[in-house]
Amino acid sequence: MKAIQIFTLLFCWATYALGQISTQEKTAVDRIFTQWNKPDVPGCGLGIIKEGKLIYARGYGMANLEYDIPNTTTSVFRIASVSKQFTAACITLLAKQGKLKLNNTLDQFFPAFPAYAKKITIRHLLNHTSGIRDYLLLASLKGLENDDYYTDENLMQWLTSQKELNFAPGAEYLYSNSGYWLLGQIVRKVAGMNMAKFAKKEIFEPLGMQNTHFHNDHKQIVKKRATGYMPTRKGDYRISMTTLNMIGDGGIFTTIEDIKKWDDAFYKHQVLDQEFWRMMTKQGVLNNGKEITYASGLVVDSYKGLKTVRHGGAFVGFRSELLRFPKPRFSVVILTNRGDANPTGMAFQIADIFLKDQLTSQSSPNRENKPTKAPKFIRLKKKALEKFTGFYWNEPRSYSRKIYIKNDTLRYFRSANSESSLVPIGKNQFKMLVQSDVVVRFDPQKGGKYNVVVLVNGREIATSKPYTPKTYSAQALKKFAGNYYSSELDVRYQLKVKDKGLAVFINGLEALSVNPIKESFFSDPRFGSIVFQTTQNGSIKGFRLNSGRAKNMWFVRE
Repeated sequence: MKAIQIFTLLFCWATYALGQISTQEKTAVDRIFTQWNKPDVPGCGLGIIKEGKLIYARGYGMANLEYDIPNTTTSVFRIASVSKQFTAACITLLAKQGKLKLNNTLDQFFPAFPAYAKKITIRHLLNHTSGIRDYLLLASLKGLENDDYYTDENLMQWLTSQKELNFAPGAEYLYSNSGYWLLGQIVRKVAGMNMAKFAKKEIFEPLGMQNTHFHNDHKQIVKKRATGYMPTRKGDYRISMTTLNMIGDGGIFTTIEDIKKWDDAFYKHQVLDQEFWRMMTKQGVLNNGKEITYASGLVVDSYKGLKTVRHGGAFVGFRSELLRFPKPRFSVVILTNRGDANPTGMAFQIADIFLKDQLTSQSSPNRENKPTKAPKFIRLKKKALEKFTGFYWNEPRSYSRKIYIKNDTLRYFRSANSESSLVPIGKNQFKMLVQSDVVVRFDPQKGGKYNVVVLVNGREIATSKPYTPKTYSAQALKKFAGNYYSSELDVRYQLKVKDKGLAVFINGLEALSVNPIKESFFSDPRFGSIVFQTTQNGSIKGFRLNSGRAKNMWFVRE
């Protein structure tokens, strides 16, 4: 009872509801966070900014479950990849000061890299078009967990050991935390101080962001810090933090009130001028001339007819989102301390409440101010659903999806712990029951087959094609079993036959299983794919590993 009383008291101190928000809007917003508005669960800090005013700000749930401390507008959260815009800001300031150029190449700063560094520019790093493999994934492939410790020196050694890139610089877009960590190292070299000090001097202090810093010392005391949590299968929570000191790709600790000051700087141009923001929001362009939505730590896109400038973040027990609509000068900030949160979806839900008269419907071919309409669900008989069932393969991202029927409802299966219901909104279109606006469309192909197209907020993000999984007998699987070594990762994998697939042991510990997809091709939805290569006499000489943000890694059979 005492904890609930304290929570209620602090909750009252931590809520702003200024004149520009109606009771109806406040109720609608609070409804989104109902499951977190309790004194025994982690939650978030929320800020809604309209025309330069913080019209609604409050905390939901607890910042610390051990000491019954609730989240407030002054709670300090790790914001993960939302930090990238601050790293990009440091680079942009150095460029404006004439201390570097965005076409400077990686080898000019770090000559230990292989020859491909001569073709990677700072702009490639800013836009995630460098092709450099993601270091967090490299750590995972080495068998390390989020709570394992390694240093900047270790990380640099890993990256310089990579003999290949995911693709030629500028050829593709693929998100890479390595690129932004390297940008932080470039700031240190050029500015003559680590980026935490540079950002404090050039950005945080001038903007009055007194409770914001790059956290490059995990032992540093941070007052009012929110603890990160992950839910367990038992329904409770475990602490989920990190001892890593890397900054650049992440590492910012901040508050709702400080992010409001950062949002103000986007419009006021007193500290960071208009040219600075023009550089920050300049979208990347691939070698083929195609413009991408990613700029410098910011995603420049649109939502239902309105331009957005945003970024999300996810690391250990924290999830975050800063969503900005420049034209109506409306922003939503959600900083959470729970690893199961979807703040991006929640931010767009809040935008739907406040901008409903300015948003266009998904189907509208123009940008007239037509109000949005909720999708109309229809009923399809089980027979109409059966034609969509089967297995689908996404070649660019190397993952398999299964579509099946359960209780007369189509299901989108990713893995044993991740699947979603699909509710029909058309004969070939289904709404995925998740917080974001996700639609799954089945495009007819020859022979009565269908491609699966996933759309998020009306934009096509992935297409998967039907396939029939390969099957092997236990005896046939034995030819793939054995020990394999990667010099790029300096790690050994042992593959053993298990059930109908292969168990993968990393440094002697069983990590996962991969199942056959095609001939000599095995995959796991969380891990990626293994493609075996043979000699002329048919024996296995090794395999190529493709795992999301780390592609084409070679393992030789020992």
